Amino acid sequence: MTAIFAHRGFSAAAPENTMAAFRAAEEAGADGIELDVQLTKDGRLAVIHDEKLNRTTNGRGYVKDWEWKDLSKLEAKYKFPEAAHDTGIPLLEDVFEWMRENEIICNIELKNNEFPYAGMEEKVIRLIHQYNYESRVVISSFNHYSLTYVYRLAPDLETAALYSSHIYMPWKYAEAIRAGAIHPHIRTVKSEMIHAAVEHGIHIRPYTVNKEKHIQWLIKEGCSALITDDPKLAISIRDSILDV
Repeated sequence: MTAIFAHRGFSAAAPENTMAAFRAAEEAGADGIELDVQLTKDGRLAVIHDEKLNRTTNGRGYVKDWEWKDLSKLEAKYKFPEAAHDTGIPLLEDVFEWMRENEIICNIELKNNEFPYAGMEEKVIRLIHQYNYESRVVISSFNHYSLTYVYRLAPDLETAALYSSHIYMPWKYAEAIRAGAIHPHIRTVKSEMIHAAVEHGIHIRPYTVNKEKHIQWLIKEGCSALITDDPKLAISIRDSILDV
């Protein structure tokens, strides 16, 4: 069955990458969540997509230039100014604490393409092992050098290669960098790619899948999972297909 991952939480219903969005994803019945991590000036794992604060928060400048004590006071209410609860920037450990209450899978995207964030991989791995979430976490990144480094440090963790352009035989590429999954942009996905990846034991989880026709197609093709802004819609479509 195709798993449904909520992109930055239920970001169609709550501010992205906030605890409000993650709780909304759980309430909608999502199988997993996708989130992004950056490193603060004092080395904390902040859950936020952009390197800059400007788009999603009432702060300005780069995440890397703020200490957590100041970053924690910001609001991240992008598109949802009336949201009242759980709308600050969380730490990854805040998300992990919440995960004690459920069985949700967490896809952690390392946002280390623009800035290398020395030590990020080690910090994420250490936290995963601290919570014993080895079977509940997937680490993805557009920085595939980082993914191979994660594999060397923790071969027990699943890594996923994110990409937005076409790759020839991406399941073979995943095997070459020791990744257990590929996370392609939806526009690059073909039926034969889905079938080949699954046959080779490589999970395929396209992003960001919001159109009903794409959701239906991926589910009917037996895609491992899909990453969407609207998990409630995706789940309703999956349920209708399974009921047939």
